[in-house]
Amino acid sequence: MKRHITTLIICLLVLVVKAQDTYTVIVSCDGFRWDFPILYETPTMDKLSRIGVQSDMQPSYPASTFPNHYAMATGLYPDHHGIVNNSFWDPDLQLTYAVGDKLTGKDPRFFLGEPIWVTAERQGVKTATIYWVGSDLDNSRHASYWYDYGKPLISYEERIQKALEYLQLPEPERPHFIMVYFDEPDKTEHTYGPNSEETRQAVKMADDAVGQLYDGLMKLPIADKINFIVVSDHGMASEDPSRVVNPDDYLKPEWYEHMIIGIPTSIFTKPEYRETVYNTLKDIPHLTVWKKNEIPAYLHYGTSKRLGDIIVAPDMDWEFRNTPRGGYGAHGYDPTDPYMHAIFRAVGPAFKKGYIARQFENVDIYPLLCHLMGIQPAPCDGKLDRIKLILK
Repeated sequence: MKRHITTLIICLLVLVVKAQDTYTVIVSCDGFRWDFPILYETPTMDKLSRIGVQSDMQPSYPASTFPNHYAMATGLYPDHHGIVNNSFWDPDLQLTYAVGDKLTGKDPRFFLGEPIWVTAERQGVKTATIYWVGSDLDNSRHASYWYDYGKPLISYEERIQKALEYLQLPEPERPHFIMVYFDEPDKTEHTYGPNSEETRQAVKMADDAVGQLYDGLMKLPIADKINFIVVSDHGMASEDPSRVVNPDDYLKPEWYEHMIIGIPTSIFTKPEYRETVYNTLKDIPHLTVWKKNEIPAYLHYGTSKRLGDIIVAPDMDWEFRNTPRGGYGAHGYDPTDPYMHAIFRAVGPAFKKGYIARQFENVDIYPLLCHLMGIQPAPCDGKLDRIKLILK
């Protein structure tokens, strides 16, 4: 019996050493919808599909940038990792978190869970992050190498070059895990819509950047040890700026304490007006209105203190807001809708070749990354079992 246990331990140690002898590079192209390779010319994504794994990935709710990048980093749904939307009210801190806000944007108190770079560093794997959400907070939980998104941004070309430089460092200094973020095509889609000529060009730019990085990686002496993954945080829907339901047309300010506008909108009502707010909104066309404890289970949303008593979700191509946002593209909607689905590509020694995988949830990215690095994941909502068929 002892001999069997000893053999098992040795086998496990060999697997861990083998995993840590490889390298993992994951790239996110913000807003790169799963079907853009069908709609537009994307030679890099097409190539990665032929030589590796392709799939479409379901984001977490809401299908927005910060909740989903941090969901992939932690394996937790936004309801559990704390970034419940790009903006939200925290009743304990008595603060409104907002993306890019100088006061709250990098406050680590808002970011719960354990991101992958912390999990890896804690277990002896050196890491690098280039602008991934949550990687530049005002705390000590950073990768060995990281960039501050609040400072002048380096270009795509510089990000690519920096990632390649990291992998050419002497072995003791070299990261075995790298995360890179590109903000296109999302930025262009919001302005012009996902079906525009401008978006076609932005998709090409993002695809080219991924291609440049991949080609550079394949020229390195360690090329045969690199697992390369491409993801996005969400898709994008076309938006008609005139399709707006204005909350000010229906709600009185004295009925609520805080209303954080977004997709969805979170309303912290005054207790005596909770039913009033719900009954006023529930039958308005193009809106779905939930009491917090009645949000459908499949959305994994509704337990966080950072969500109001009433949640208002506009229909696709509609918004619930009191100030015009402008633009012809929006996201944040139901993650099961195909327009919200994100891209996934993976190639390298750990992955099958020419394999089309069934759709999976983006919280599964975290345990996948842990598996590739041979480290133990922190408790999370993701499950490797749901996507293990993509592995050799």
